[in-house]
Amino acid sequence: MIMKFEYDKEVDAAYVYLQYPIKDGEVKKTVEVDDNIILDYDKSGKLVGVEILNASKVMNKKMLVRK
Repeated sequence: MIMKFEYDKEVDAAYVYLQYPIKDGEVKKTVEVDDNIILDYDKSGKLVGVEILNASKVMNKKMLVRK
């Protein structure tokens, strides 16, 4: 299992893959924690990814510019 972090500056959204890659159709449940945090789970209830909206406002900016 590989973890991966991606940031899309155009939409100001980050995604933390706790399992990479996530295959099409693998996410079976999505839970919106609040306006900025969305959790993705697989069919067994395992957390596979975290989406962070408005990332530049809620995350450390140094993390967003890392390559």
